[in-house]
Amino acid sequence: ILAQAGFWLKRTARVPLPLSLFTSDRGAMVRVKAYELRSKTSKELLKDLDEQKAELATLRVAKVSGGAASKLAKIKIVRKAIARILTVYNQ
Repeated sequence: ILAQAGFWLKRTARVPLPLSLFTSDRGAMVRVKAYELRSKTSKELLKDLDEQKAELATLRVAKVSGGAASKLAKIKIVRKAIARILTVYNQ
């Protein structure tokens, strides 16, 4: 029984993630804040939306071509940024 418990502990041990997963090539990944978006005009929001969609497209290409782990982790952040922009735009 102890051998099985040891096996379970080895499989569930938490491994710290490298810091490179949370930073991009250009520095720290910055989340888009909703209160900052609310102060922008609709044209600025649409411009930001286009930029985020273009970035998401490049990240997806990097994912298919076997890109770095930092780019794969950034896909989630960019998708949420797009959702925040659309939410503020539609309010």
